[in-house]
Amino acid sequence: MKSLFVIFFMGLFTIFSRATEPQAVVVIPIKGEISSAQFFFLRRSLKNAEMLHANAVIIEMDTYGGLLKAAVDMQDALQKCSIPTFTYINTNAGSAGALVALSTKKIYMAPVSAIGAAAPVSSGGEDLSATLSDKLVSYFSGYFRSAAEKNGYSSDIAEAFINKEKEVKIGGELIHAKGSVLTLSSQEATKIIGGKPLLASGIATSLTELVIREKLSGPIHLIEPTGFEKMAFWITELAPFFLMIGIIGAYLEFKLQGTLVPGIIAALAFMIFFAGHYIAGLSGLEVPALFLIGLLLVISELTLHPGTLIPGVVGVMLMLGALLWAMIDHYPGDPWLPTIQMLGRPFRNLGIAAALGTWVILLLARFLPHTTLYHRMVLGTTNPPGPSFSKNSVGSPTHLKVGEIGMAQSILRPSGHALFGTLHVDVITQGEFIEPHSKIRIVALEGARVVVELI
Repeated sequence: MKSLFVIFFMGLFTIFSRATEPQAVVVIPIKGEISSAQFFFLRRSLKNAEMLHANAVIIEMDTYGGLLKAAVDMQDALQKCSIPTFTYINTNAGSAGALVALSTKKIYMAPVSAIGAAAPVSSGGEDLSATLSDKLVSYFSGYFRSAAEKNGYSSDIAEAFINKEKEVKIGGELIHAKGSVLTLSSQEATKIIGGKPLLASGIATSLTELVIREKLSGPIHLIEPTGFEKMAFWITELAPFFLMIGIIGAYLEFKLQGTLVPGIIAALAFMIFFAGHYIAGLSGLEVPALFLIGLLLVISELTLHPGTLIPGVVGVMLMLGALLWAMIDHYPGDPWLPTIQMLGRPFRNLGIAAALGTWVILLLARFLPHTTLYHRMVLGTTNPPGPSFSKNSVGSPTHLKVGEIGMAQSILRPSGHALFGTLHVDVITQGEFIEPHSKIRIVALEGARVVVELI
């Protein structure tokens, strides 16, 4: 009884200490090129800040820009954050970085810093054609204006960052003329016009000064990107490829039972897929566990009680559900059931993988059975090496002719035993499974190999 009281009071002490523990100010560095990898890092960091119940999130920014699409994803992530967000520009927030900065509640700038110049260019840095540039400017201007309006900035200033045809006047004062995209220095961005700063809330010489000026309490908690996060970026970007490899490997292992190599490749592909999405913050450990349960049900359907269907169907549904769930971007506070928008990317990746996997499987079914490696692998695992030792054998494959008709003695999966007259020989199909006692025809004789088809 005494030990129970000790455990009870220790638990109360732990809960109380965590409740009274000073909440942190989370700092997220966004440096270098704005990319999908940066988006993954920001999303994971924001989720960590939510779980820590942080007082504030400060993005320390130094970027000349990058992918506008990645910046839009980062804008969406910041809008979902329930914690007050700040940007500290140290020392550049160019191009796509300007959109990310506008997506936070307040902007502070280092004494020597700049924000703006978000005109879209090609991946190589060259100017785009007039038509394409106009389309992109028209499209992404909406995101700049939306971010500015939501966080209390001037939407005209935000649009002038990306649209060189935008003239900006505030209170009758010309801030920016047409002909070039807008770039603001820290002194220009903090200029008071009409009783409020033009854009930035102030100039701070350091993060510590920003924290003091905003009266933020708690220790500063810096989050750094890991090498695994960089690896996770590539895995999540190549998700259809890993799914395709897994599908193909699983199919070949099912068709060529006992070879093991395709099964091992499929297992590695799915492990890499789940590991990448776990590191990227898209899924937890429960997702691969769900996939494993589904796999075990499918294996039990094939080996322990074939023909019952229910375990196999349930297993396949669990596996597909796990694959889709691993790719869903779920934030704290989102509904448990995913929306149509949340399912868009997972269904697209799975659809691409299934289409490419089916195409590759059809190619393999047509050409792989004619390769020496394929027959060595199949005959070396499904049947004993060397000629057949059946008691009824009265000859060898050299006595057979193309077009001769016989009967499968065992299941051809795709290799097995067949009877032609009184001759028992090892045969192989062109990829299909053939049940025992089915009529078959010889379609090719390739040395010691007898290739057959179902009549």
